[in-house]
Amino acid sequence: MSIALIGGPVILAVVAGSVFAAEGRDHRGPRQNQAAAAQPVAAATPDPKCTLLVPDNPLTAGGLATPYRLVASDPAQGPCREANPDQSAFVEAAILTPNGKLSVYNPLVTDKGTRPAARTARPSVPRGSTVGIWFGFNSADLTLRTSGRADSLAQGKCVNGLPGSVFGQFAYCNAPAFFRAANTQIARGHLRIPALGRARDGLPCPTTRDFSVVDQDGSDNVVTHYLADAHGRIAQNNAASRAALRKGTRLANHGDRHHRHNGKAGSATHGGPKDLANGSDNLLLTQFMDPALGCKPFTAPDQSSDGHATSALALDELSAAADQKTPIALVPQNDPMTLVDGRTSVAKTNAYRAGVDMPAVGAGADGDGAAFCATLFRDPAGIQRVFKDKTLFEKAPSPDPAMAPNLFGFLASRANQTFTNLGCDRLLGAADPVILTTNANGLVTDAVLTALSRTPTPAGTSPSASPSTPSADTDTSPAAAKATSPTSASGSPSPKAQQPHGDHRYGS
Repeated sequence: MSIALIGGPVILAVVAGSVFAAEGRDHRGPRQNQAAAAQPVAAATPDPKCTLLVPDNPLTAGGLATPYRLVASDPAQGPCREANPDQSAFVEAAILTPNGKLSVYNPLVTDKGTRPAARTARPSVPRGSTVGIWFGFNSADLTLRTSGRADSLAQGKCVNGLPGSVFGQFAYCNAPAFFRAANTQIARGHLRIPALGRARDGLPCPTTRDFSVVDQDGSDNVVTHYLADAHGRIAQNNAASRAALRKGTRLANHGDRHHRHNGKAGSATHGGPKDLANGSDNLLLTQFMDPALGCKPFTAPDQSSDGHATSALALDELSAAADQKTPIALVPQNDPMTLVDGRTSVAKTNAYRAGVDMPAVGAGADGDGAAFCATLFRDPAGIQRVFKDKTLFEKAPSPDPAMAPNLFGFLASRANQTFTNLGCDRLLGAADPVILTTNANGLVTDAVLTALSRTPTPAGTSPSASPSTPSADTDTSPAAAKATSPTSASGSPSPKAQQPHGDHRYGS
């Protein structure tokens, strides 16, 4: 899901059943001059469906340093602008050398027809290295497409979903090979995953596969940040780029912990560059929950950001695979991003899992939506932990102050929406157990967790159709989780019209 760094986590639910072919036709609109094309567009309803043109040889140093180009999937629906935080797409790569050294690199995304605001840093990719690439998106559906004559999608072994049904805000290239290489290095003792440690509540520090962390669509989106200038041109987040955009100007959102979790752009200081971020479960965990719990995430040097240590989706999944204890939250079949035309799909669920180092759907309750919902809302390891740690989270900053004044309110609102968006109400035959209290301004000021009263549907008997599939006009972001009436309690607030600026990564 997504979060708004200091502005509000926005978690867009993937619209089930979206149909986009990865090798779609090249839609070319009217030619524009570069300055005009680079301008951010303040459309009332930005097009939620965009396409990324993948450069040739995407797994090489040259391919990583070549900007991806953002275009509209259907130009008739309006343009897609990378500087528009409601449409921003993000790319995150992990590089594993033959001797087990890990680093992160964030390839740049720019509008098609524009140049980067600053030269991209060229990464070091030693011979024999394995590269994996992951994508995040601040709107509904992101499609990958080859950028030239060469089939860059085949070169990168890219997966966008199933034919005719994209995941939504997520995609990857060469991820299974990356994780195989990493697991081999771990087995040989060349790559070591840091121990999780103990949280302030006495329990193991959580991972992205912890039921106290996951929401409707876990393990999605990335931790990448970009810079945008006043003309909508984009640059990597490093010292050289900042100097090129505006010398001597410091970012208002300087520092990882102050980046917006929902992907909204942070305001610039005195006309300086803006920070564009992709809100995600990963960002929520490593930059909000971990600090509140006294935990530290697995990090590696970021070659696109002056070598600063950073977390990343790949690192989070390696950590989760190594140390997460049962119950383990694997992507379920009722995850909105794994649905096909609103119905569950083992094939699409397995395709998604392969990109985040999870095993294919197995026997019994593995992947069963009812079992997932029951653990999430009944087990002490699930949402109960959030309420147990209420005092800790109330002292922590909210990823989205426009939704809740602190981290606890944000997490409670996220859980409230997750219950509905996963269809847990129908799968469990119970009402939403997370009751929110909001003030006159619609902020979530408190919440209580009530007991689920009925027994969940047995494994394997979940309805094939998603019981509560968000429509294309529904915002499943945490921002949409506000109670319908101020100063009231609500078990399941009605979502507002979709604002495709958060990914439903933050958790909703």
